[in-house]
Amino acid sequence: MNAELLAALLVLGGALLAGVRSVLGPTFYDRVLAVNVFGTKAVMLLAIIGFIGDRSGFLDIAILYGLINFIATVALLRFVESGRYSS
Repeated sequence: MNAELLAALLVLGGALLAGVRSVLGPTFYDRVLAVNVFGTKAVMLLAIIGFIGDRSGFLDIAILYGLINFIATVALLRFVESGRYSS
């Protein structure tokens, strides 16, 4: 088995575990963290797919998605911290 394919499968396994945690998380913050981890795994998967297929455009998309993931997580947590949303 290729090392790249093995890495992609392991990342998918981690994303699956993060998805389960986002559904079953006992607190709101656990769910937000799990969704953030899922987004990070998606960035890693995009980078691996770009490497396997020799497509450098996927790396640009992965970086953009990583930035959006970070900004969305910070914005959501600031929204909850402001008291306008009660979990």
